[in-house]
Amino acid sequence: MLSSSPKRGSIDDCAGSHGGLRMPNEGQAGGANPPTIPELTVRQLCDDPRLTIRLRRIAGEAGLDRPIRHPRVQKSGLALAGHFHGVVPTRVQILGETELSYLDAVDNEARSVAARGFFSLGLSCVVVTGGNDPPRAFTAAAEATGTPFFLSAQRSSRTINALHAVLDDRLAPQTQLHGVLVDVHGIGILLEGKSGIGKSECALELVMRGHRLIADDVVRCEWRPPGVIVGRPADLLRHHIEIRGLGVIDIRELFGITAVGERKQLDICVRLCEWNDKEEFDRLGVEERFHAILGTPVRELRVPVRPGRDMGSIIELAARNELLRRDGRHTAHEFVDKLESHLVTRPAIEQGPKSTDEPASPRGRAAWSSRPPQASGTESSAFIPAVRPPKEGGER
Repeated sequence: MLSSSPKRGSIDDCAGSHGGLRMPNEGQAGGANPPTIPELTVRQLCDDPRLTIRLRRIAGEAGLDRPIRHPRVQKSGLALAGHFHGVVPTRVQILGETELSYLDAVDNEARSVAARGFFSLGLSCVVVTGGNDPPRAFTAAAEATGTPFFLSAQRSSRTINALHAVLDDRLAPQTQLHGVLVDVHGIGILLEGKSGIGKSECALELVMRGHRLIADDVVRCEWRPPGVIVGRPADLLRHHIEIRGLGVIDIRELFGITAVGERKQLDICVRLCEWNDKEEFDRLGVEERFHAILGTPVRELRVPVRPGRDMGSIIELAARNELLRRDGRHTAHEFVDKLESHLVTRPAIEQGPKSTDEPASPRGRAAWSSRPPQASGTESSAFIPAVRPPKEGGER
């Protein structure tokens, strides 16, 4: 709870309403919207119930509707000495023990000059930490310029951490994607693809296997430090999913509270594509693709869709494989390394009858073994480029 005091010692509460964040347009769902930076006012910061420190306002009630546009606070000690370069007015400004000790070391005239120069910058708000009362010249300058001026009984480190926790949530860069977000074995998987390809049906199959639906059709994405993307549903679509032929159904009512979630970090993006015999898809699992969301790369898998493929099992397998990768195991790379080592080092007797044109040297046999076989008309006989071409000098 934030409190204010026109005169030192008296307390009154900040008044105001929550909300006011500018969100991406509700109607656009054909891809990602341009990133949006929400706007937060000092009054909304005052009223946020997640603020874990108590602030007391001593001046500047007229400026409670000033905007805060940056999620990081700023300590501007040099500004008190008249060096204003680098001061960002729309940040929360912090004056800690170091700044107050400097002001105590100068005379009254210097304090007055510092106060007038500092508060003339049009600051969103200023917070003094450590429970120490600021000089009267600063309180007078804050009131004269309508700059909200607060006191915190906590030290600077705890005050900054508490403010960052709220600002990171309220001022996170945002965008909106067309897709389905599911939680599979604790892995956040974003299903993307053109409309009608089966994203919602795949999500429904995963829910029936015991996994959780986060968002269908519209996924609100937010960037969070140190560089992760968190997805959540649109307010009107929360817990609902659209299945063609059935309409919109409520997953929470049908499957219970454990079948839905409120938000989830995006770990993998699975792009569902129509099956195309002429298009090459990753056969080994060594190809690395990334999809940039709010400037953050998210690993992307391209999975073809056609009748007869159990997409629920495939998505579930992708989540299990991601858990294995996090444990330090990359089975596709291990398989390729093992295969290459076997093709280069295996004795000639293991290779069976040699073709009349098979080279005699191990290096030549490795290159000969990696040639595409004669096509037999079946998918299983397709060439898998598992062996890298040997380097000059016999090195690999």
